[in-house]
Amino acid sequence: MDGVAQHGRTGLAARVQRWSRALMRGRNPETLPVRLDRRRIYIVPTRAGFGFAVLLATMLVGALNYQNNAALLLTCLLGAALSGSMLLTWRELHDLTLRSLHAEHGFCGARLPLHLAFADDRRARHGLGIAVDELEQPCPLEPGTSRASVTIPTDRRGWMAVPRMRISSTLPFGLFRAWSWITPAQRVLVYPRILADSKPPARNDDPAERITGGDEFAGLRDYHPGDPIRHVAWKASARHDHLLVREFDRAAPGQPLRFDWNALAGIDRETRLSRLAGWVCDAYAAAHPWILVLEDNRSFGPASDTGHYHRCLAALAELP
Repeated sequence: MDGVAQHGRTGLAARVQRWSRALMRGRNPETLPVRLDRRRIYIVPTRAGFGFAVLLATMLVGALNYQNNAALLLTCLLGAALSGSMLLTWRELHDLTLRSLHAEHGFCGARLPLHLAFADDRRARHGLGIAVDELEQPCPLEPGTSRASVTIPTDRRGWMAVPRMRISSTLPFGLFRAWSWITPAQRVLVYPRILADSKPPARNDDPAERITGGDEFAGLRDYHPGDPIRHVAWKASARHDHLLVREFDRAAPGQPLRFDWNALAGIDRETRLSRLAGWVCDAYAAAHPWILVLEDNRSFGPASDTGHYHRCLAALAELP
């Protein structure tokens, strides 16, 4: 008897573990690739599906009550269509495999582009939608197409885990919704929020040496009618949604800008990071060399290339 009781307890514990794994599937970080099999896909009727089922039940009662064979045949055909719709909706997700993902660099407060690579199984999946937060973004896959892109929200700088994603579909008739959860184990680096409301420090401390309209970059300001088009900073303007123009001075030719953490006394830590990030972006947009000095006296530069730009922003993002 003791052996039977022990075996029963062991079997119950095993079932509880299986149920627990099923409930938590898609919640714990997973290493890619991830394949959506039948154990990972959930499906329920939509509001339209419930309404259609109620209509079929009403038609069935009426057909049986009045012994109307034509109405009964129509009800059976519509019921078969409902069942087929459920199968087709489920097939939209079945065997879908997420192979890899790649996140672009972005700034805190902005939505970060996330590029997804699926296994190409030569099937059209026109109704796919991917929701990262409350926003569901359509991601149809054509035959031979294996890539899709979504955006994810960012609320803090530094390394951020890729949030849990819900992949769903309601095709072909919108009567059922099938969905599955994926939580990739990857992380993305989020750059500090940009503050572009102040000019970078001058390379020459003597204000008399600054002459607007010279040949050395001094900062960015809002565009005013009559400003030369060649002075418009197009990259910086695209980030701020309004036109910005470069200002210049006559400081020593070739002398790099110096962005020093310790020179920004009297403001809080995150504001310092945001201001330094804004200066780095402005200098990069103007293609002018700069040096970044952090609080631990690490320095980057001088340079003005794309690699230097990303190294500086990554160093700012990773500061504690």
